[in-house]
Amino acid sequence: MPLRTTSTWWGTVLDAPDGLALAEFYARLLGWELFPDPPGGGAVAPSKDAGYNLACQTEPLYVRPVWPAAEGQQQMMLHLDIQVDDLEEAVAFAVECGAELADFQPQRDVRVMLDPAGHPFCLYTD
Repeated sequence: MPLRTTSTWWGTVLDAPDGLALAEFYARLLGWELFPDPPGGGAVAPSKDAGYNLACQTEPLYVRPVWPAAEGQQQMMLHLDIQVDDLEEAVAFAVECGAELADFQPQRDVRVMLDPAGHPFCLYTD
């Protein structure tokens, strides 16, 4: 039987050295509402009633992942894919929000970005 819940609020959680700062980054990047969760984090969602969120929590022992993966180095556990209308414009906006363009770009129509805590996320067009 699938998991059942009476709650409609679910999401993914990213660890970071400063969870609230990372949540603020994703709120700016996605244009979503910020739901702070003091003292160590927060969640972002399109609205309180959206039913899903991206949460960020402070992890004092957080180790920034490397991209691409390298033997013996901290590897990413997941990455986010975000479809955009204009790739160059989206990259510029992500950088303005605090992201950085990864050195390694494996695909022509995808841009691997790194959030302020080093989590890779991909911007792509249809």
